[in-house]
Amino acid sequence: MQQQNIPIGTLVDMYKRGELRLPEIQRHYVWRATRVRDLLDSLYRGYPSGSILMWETDEPVPTRDFAIAQETTAFAGRKLLLDGQQRLTSLTAVLGGELVQVRGRKRPIDILFNLDHPDGPPTDDTEVTSDEDSPVAADDELADDADGTEDDDTEQGLQEKLNRRTFVVASKNLASLPNWVSVTQVFSTEGDAQLLKKAGITSFDDPRFQRYSDRLKKLRAIKDYTYVVHVLERSMSYEEVTEIFVRVNSLGAKLKSSDLALAQMTSRWPNLLKELEVFQEECEKSYFTIDLGHLVRSIVVFATQQCLFRSVASTPVEKLKEGWAQAQEGLRFAINFLRTNAGIEDETLLSSPMFLHALAALSRVKDNKLTGDEQRQLLHWLLVANAKGRYSRGSTETLLNEDLAIIFRKGEVSALMEPVKRQFGRLNVEPGDLAGRGVGSPLFSLAYLALKASGAKDWYSGLGLSLTHQGKLHFIQWHHVIPKSLLKERGYEPGVINEIANMAFITGQTNRRISNKEAANYLRDVVAKQGEATLLSQCVPTDEALWSTDRYADFLSYRRQALADRMNAFIQEKSLA
Repeated sequence: MQQQNIPIGTLVDMYKRGELRLPEIQRHYVWRATRVRDLLDSLYRGYPSGSILMWETDEPVPTRDFAIAQETTAFAGRKLLLDGQQRLTSLTAVLGGELVQVRGRKRPIDILFNLDHPDGPPTDDTEVTSDEDSPVAADDELADDADGTEDDDTEQGLQEKLNRRTFVVASKNLASLPNWVSVTQVFSTEGDAQLLKKAGITSFDDPRFQRYSDRLKKLRAIKDYTYVVHVLERSMSYEEVTEIFVRVNSLGAKLKSSDLALAQMTSRWPNLLKELEVFQEECEKSYFTIDLGHLVRSIVVFATQQCLFRSVASTPVEKLKEGWAQAQEGLRFAINFLRTNAGIEDETLLSSPMFLHALAALSRVKDNKLTGDEQRQLLHWLLVANAKGRYSRGSTETLLNEDLAIIFRKGEVSALMEPVKRQFGRLNVEPGDLAGRGVGSPLFSLAYLALKASGAKDWYSGLGLSLTHQGKLHFIQWHHVIPKSLLKERGYEPGVINEIANMAFITGQTNRRISNKEAANYLRDVVAKQGEATLLSQCVPTDEALWSTDRYADFLSYRRQALADRMNAFIQEKSLA
């Protein structure tokens, strides 16, 4: 195996010219913009940031497109990138101002550099986050650092926190400040005059001139940062290279088990990835975003009648292909059942995506022929198991395998409820279940579904609840009925402030209009214009005495009871319909 030292600038040029290609065994570009920010910070400080793994081959290996469009070149396909895709794509996007393709959309990744950053080591701990989200989905640092959706008195504190950072994800507010400059702009300009002028420096005598100039020079030096690049021998086969890819990423814990299983599949099943992506797009049209890992799991479920990935390597490819044909039909049923029967509009209302596999498996075992009783039993199981968090506790794969065994061996819908009863005992919702439970609780989505079914509407526009409204102003958000900033002032703990019992569902525009006003002030206006029924449909008391921040404990007690009653009634109504 050869080893070379190659500067970032050269690697980015190789990427853009198309000299580097991506084998099909690689996953999508998945980094969030905050991870790009942290990479730049490490490179700026000269910290280690891993190595690069390539394979130089003339073998006709199936490839996939990078997230950034490449130029065509006679050397295309000679070097395949096995490890380092996330870093090189991020650097190509930021240093060259290239657009990144994410779910059919092209967007920039814009990072700002703080000319006035503090000297010394980083002042913030690195946040370890999932790498499954879109790299450009949450591109506002202020939004990322906030713990809710309302305006409150923490904005000044957030601004001070960001000023202690060297790099941040761009926002309009920060970009307008004199000390923040776009990293892409720094690399696209030769001199510093324009950047320093924006920072308010008009003279060489300005004490900041030399400091800012040195920092811009240090930033541009990122292009000279050298990566150790390991190049695998041409003589290796694609299967052997795939095994190395799996081992490297297993040892480094960089990929999920589903990513490794997908790599093992694609090495024997060319163009599988394209098939999965086409099906992903089909599901997106129904507002369901299904991660590639769960599509891989669905293949495993139907090919092996269990959900563990360890059997992928030993399963014949023809059996995997048969499993994929069954999985597609099963998942289509699952999505349709969730949307039309349960009112679950997208995957965010599921406490776990594992429900998709159970519903899909049942539809195929039953050949889409469910009696009226079976439909009601299935809906009852889904709503209860989802609200209780059936696949959100303990070993989720073990629990799903327990349900898959019932489905594939017995095919009895009613039998699915037995493991739920053993797991949770009591199945109804009681007021105490809501105490201290927030938006991360499985009960949160049940609250939304129950209130939506009861006719809950936005308090100003009158729009009914839906996760598919058009336009950002009309997106449904959760809102603290009693403002959190006022509750903080009275010493309430976050767990109590952010309880489900303090949440209502309204549009983003209404949320901003209300801001952190005293509940008594804005609720009177809601009642005057929309009537008491508007509050009752969201289980908010009409007794004005309970709107007082000083009566928050009584407000929670009332609403916990009202929500529990409404949630139980909703499950009962849906199960008997």
